[in-house]
Amino acid sequence: MSIDMAQFHQVFFEESFEGLDVMESGLLSMDPGEVDDEAINAIFRAAHSIKGGSGTFGFNDVAGFTHVMETLLDEMRDGRRPVTHEAVEVLLRSVDVLREMLTATRDSDAMNEARIQAQQAELEALLAAAAGDVVESAQLDTAVEPETVKINGWHIVFRPHLHMMRTGNDPLRIIRELAGLGELQVEGDVSLLPRFSEFDPEECHLSWDLHLKSAVERSAIEDIFDWVEDDCDLAIMPIHDAVTTEVPPPPVAAPVALAEPAKERRQLQRRVPEDRRTQDRRAGGSTASSSIRVDIAKIDGLINRVGELVITQSMLSMLGEEFHLGQLDRLRDGLAQLDRHTRELQESVMQIRMLPISFTFSRFPRLVHDLSAKLGKKIELKMTGESTEVDKTVIEKIGDPLVHLVRNSLDHGIEMPEQRAAAGKPETGTVQLNAYHKGGNIVIEIKDDGQGLDRERILNKAMERGLVSEGDSLSDRQIHDLIFQPGFSTADQVSDVSGRGVGMDVVRRNINELGGSVEIESEAGQGSAIIIRLPLTLAILDGQTISVGRETYIIPLVSIIESIQVRQEMIRLVAGRGETFRLRDDYLPIIRLHEVFGIENPQASDLADGLLVVVEGEGKRFGILVDDLVGQQQVVIKSLEANYKKVDGVSGATILGDGSVALILDIPGIIRLAAQGAGLGDYRKTA
Repeated sequence: MSIDMAQFHQVFFEESFEGLDVMESGLLSMDPGEVDDEAINAIFRAAHSIKGGSGTFGFNDVAGFTHVMETLLDEMRDGRRPVTHEAVEVLLRSVDVLREMLTATRDSDAMNEARIQAQQAELEALLAAAAGDVVESAQLDTAVEPETVKINGWHIVFRPHLHMMRTGNDPLRIIRELAGLGELQVEGDVSLLPRFSEFDPEECHLSWDLHLKSAVERSAIEDIFDWVEDDCDLAIMPIHDAVTTEVPPPPVAAPVALAEPAKERRQLQRRVPEDRRTQDRRAGGSTASSSIRVDIAKIDGLINRVGELVITQSMLSMLGEEFHLGQLDRLRDGLAQLDRHTRELQESVMQIRMLPISFTFSRFPRLVHDLSAKLGKKIELKMTGESTEVDKTVIEKIGDPLVHLVRNSLDHGIEMPEQRAAAGKPETGTVQLNAYHKGGNIVIEIKDDGQGLDRERILNKAMERGLVSEGDSLSDRQIHDLIFQPGFSTADQVSDVSGRGVGMDVVRRNINELGGSVEIESEAGQGSAIIIRLPLTLAILDGQTISVGRETYIIPLVSIIESIQVRQEMIRLVAGRGETFRLRDDYLPIIRLHEVFGIENPQASDLADGLLVVVEGEGKRFGILVDDLVGQQQVVIKSLEANYKKVDGVSGATILGDGSVALILDIPGIIRLAAQGAGLGDYRKTA
């Protein structure tokens, strides 16, 4: 009976991408010159798991590349090689290449062989260097060129752990296999042999120093040791023709000091569970299946809720079989229990989809690390609220807008070190990511202590483009909102990193599509804060049910500011802006919903006969004319685009308690539809 290994591929790729995240975060937190045993072991375990899994499934290119990384990491964790800044940078670049290899393997795409070979040569050059030497990463590509350095042999240090023979592996068989690859010089070490009275024939106390004179590939030697790599200490070092002498092996501690701690570390690794994440955040592809890992406590809670629901349903069924009016109170109690258990079941199911925002935040340490080096700036990233939970779908869709905003802060928010010093600031700038719950929403803040937005510069650019007139009086918030206009930018030179303003309209649109909003707070010379508000879930929303003619609609509560009864003296006709009404100190445009959707509604001719729901979308406020407010309720969102087609001004649909279908309004879309008509004029200039 053959087993189809392809059925396990999805799990392998998920765990491999999680392992890459562990490796990247560990490398970013590593201090050169110091070895944090816990961090280096976590990185090594992740690399070892990827190598083992890829070898099992026949992904030999991935296994071979990862093994070179694993060898370097093994030397670091055993103290045979110092942790240097150059080594960390090489490993980070190797993680990127490995991510690309796994993505290509998963999607059945061609690999970038040139990039893989160049990065593997960089790793080989680092391994070939003596442990005490510092290899400049900028010189690695030229220090050891694969075409000019010829390997004519290998120096192998093989030190089995005491228990290796109990696993059925014979060290002599391994040595005979090596001898089949070429001329082999063997030096045995018997210094650890115990006294005869203490001798255990099932324990291996010998170790070997092996010199193989053969220009075979490293992978041929690795294949021989493949079955015992967890049961021994192994070092494989090339002997180069280019330097006419063997590259000296890194200094190795005394055998007792090396073998026993390594054995203890491997035993500890089996006891410590690996850090697991739920998704590959950056290597997404069309062929990747979406999955989620759930805390067992949440599953237990869900099962308990279902059990309570089954008990209540059974009680109601028995009550219905012999029901009489004297049991009316019991029926009411049973229905109340059913309602309560249903709500609890709904909350339990929604909790399963909730994941910590750290799944999105964890990509930013690497982003800040790379861009600060590229821009020549000193930037510290601070993250708080990573444990704040939000719906999985929101996490998947908010990543790209957040990346754009953080890149903006790094490129155009934080000043160069000399500029900050001249302004009396610390040379190191700070970017803060913060997430927290507020009401029924999650709030994400991106703050920096940079130069802030230039109010006058934004105004001048807006006047050049005709977005505002010279005599317009705009508040700071209205001026800041101008950068969300399509193509708006104050940058003199477009950067390959970002452009403050360029693409910000896309950021706002993407956030609006999630049912959220974004606003900016800024103070010149002190920094900026971009505040994003999002619903906790995209599956259920709190909505206000309204009626227009014979139709029923749902307006998301997050978009509603207030509802008012209009009086005639509040209404004004403004040239170029149509009907408006005065709300305290502002004049807000009126959107007649029956006109936008073409609904026959003869009663809506008089504004005083209807109600105005004041809503906010894309940073602007409007009044939507409706006939009546039916009530507030939670509604389950059904995709209209998936079941019918995309409809402008509508974000989805839901089924009401009476079985009828109600459309859920997309407020930014409604505003755009109304602006295309004759009623609103240039709504972009509206307060």
